[in-house]
Amino acid sequence: MSFWEKVTGSDLSREYQGFEARARVLPTEYQTAWEQIKIQLAPYGDFSGRNLMPILDGVLGLLEETAADGQRVGEAVGDDIAGFCAAIAGEEGVKSFREKWREELNDNVARKLGRLGA
Repeated sequence: MSFWEKVTGSDLSREYQGFEARARVLPTEYQTAWEQIKIQLAPYGDFSGRNLMPILDGVLGLLEETAADGQRVGEAVGDDIAGFCAAIAGEEGVKSFREKWREELNDNVARKLGRLGA
């Protein structure tokens, strides 16, 4: 990957388009689960979403294998897609980008208030 691809994110676009092409050949039930998984994983991504690419690739591989075995999508991801996504993103304790920003803002405000009070 070149510097330009990394800066513009074109490498991510190509990879993501590949994921979408793979997902389009899945049964309808799996495509619906894929869409929900992408939505549920989005808050765990960093600014570029680069950290989610290996996770998305693994989940899509799991869906492909399960579909090839003729199993229901619920057998692969369970009935709680949000819980499944939280688990694969690194457990319930993983902070979403909103929580990270909230903590950063609180820290900045506390530092500024500390300087005013001193």
